[in-house]
Amino acid sequence: MSDVIYISNAILSFHHLVEPQKRIDSKGNERISYNCDLLFSPEDPAFAAFMKKYGEMALAQWKEHAGSIMQIIQNDRKLRCYGRGEEKVSQTTFAVHDGYAGRVYLTAGKPVNPPQIIQADGKAVDPSNTLAYQALARKMYRGCYVNAAVKPWLQKNENGRGIRCDLIAIQFVKDGTPLGDSSIDVSSMFGAVTPPAAPTVNTIPGLPPFML
Repeated sequence: MSDVIYISNAILSFHHLVEPQKRIDSKGNERISYNCDLLFSPEDPAFAAFMKKYGEMALAQWKEHAGSIMQIIQNDRKLRCYGRGEEKVSQTTFAVHDGYAGRVYLTAGKPVNPPQIIQADGKAVDPSNTLAYQALARKMYRGCYVNAAVKPWLQKNENGRGIRCDLIAIQFVKDGTPLGDSSIDVSSMFGAVTPPAAPTVNTIPGLPPFML
């Protein structure tokens, strides 16, 4: 538990909690994960705790090379799970994603199996109760506030060194301002739908009624 960091009142974004995200890796293998971005102020104590833990882990793992390796990771966003919100931009408009400016983010995920979802009473929902689990997962949307438990870990494999973050558990806290397209109100573009006119029924003596 000493490596687990508790985050309170973070803004949820780009989440895959109901259904996992599926990706094909460089070897052609399908990889699935339940993941999300957590947004908060740069001064948030949870972000400071994450960076402190990252530094301690890097020093223990990489010893005298920790500073140099951390700088390499800092210079390559693909090698880290954290960053300034301004780094997250749309690949089509090149604008900073809605809600990210002025904030920092953590990307946390869990492969194969979904994370724990905590109910309002503080108890984890039984994962075997699929309906209850998905009902809580669907309650969360981009822009709502959540609490989360995450666990940072150091990557060291064929893809290089990096810092990643496991999503251990997540809990809906309260509603927020929806982010992205879900916040756009386009109702003014539509008008009322005129119901179709009732069909005219004609009759000819000796024959059944028919419609025009």
